[in-house]
Amino acid sequence: MRVGYARVSTSDQNPDLQLDALRRAGCERVFTEKASGARDDRPELARILGEVLRAGDTLVVWKLDRLARSLKKLIASAEELEREKIGLVSLTENIDTTTPGGMLTFHVFGAIAQFERALIRERTTAGLVEARRQGRKGGRPPSMRPADVTAARAMMTEGSLPVRDIARRMGVSVATLYRYAGKRGRAAAVKEPVAAHG
Repeated sequence: MRVGYARVSTSDQNPDLQLDALRRAGCERVFTEKASGARDDRPELARILGEVLRAGDTLVVWKLDRLARSLKKLIASAEELEREKIGLVSLTENIDTTTPGGMLTFHVFGAIAQFERALIRERTTAGLVEARRQGRKGGRPPSMRPADVTAARAMMTEGSLPVRDIARRMGVSVATLYRYAGKRGRAAAVKEPVAAHG
């Protein structure tokens, strides 16, 4: 059985183009989803994969980006379908994993994705090594400089300003202010009932 899956990102997009193409491709059942491709919770797709498709069936999509928005997720989806002995057809890219050529294409995609991840890791490692060689540490810069922490602690100890206002002046959240100002600032802040719970 051929099962079609159409997806549009927002409620004002029309899925008719996809639906027509899927029906012309011989899909006996067609499901439509209105959800962003970046979202993992797509109930219609989950229903198709969990309840509708069986070994020997084929999932048909108009374009590969209807199934997943990243190469990593696309490869994972294709591998899951392959494990369940379910084919995948993309009409626009003319890919059919039920054929040897289509499956080869997906293996090439997977190899490219793996190669890309290896390159990113290699560049990151090389960058950190070079930074350490030059005396720099990796990671994000601190949210508050030592002088900011000293000033914030002084204001919190004085107690004339609510903690929220101090955080706003420092350009950080209340949680970040507490994290950097430490116990001395927190102890002073208990004098302020409103700020302490904010």
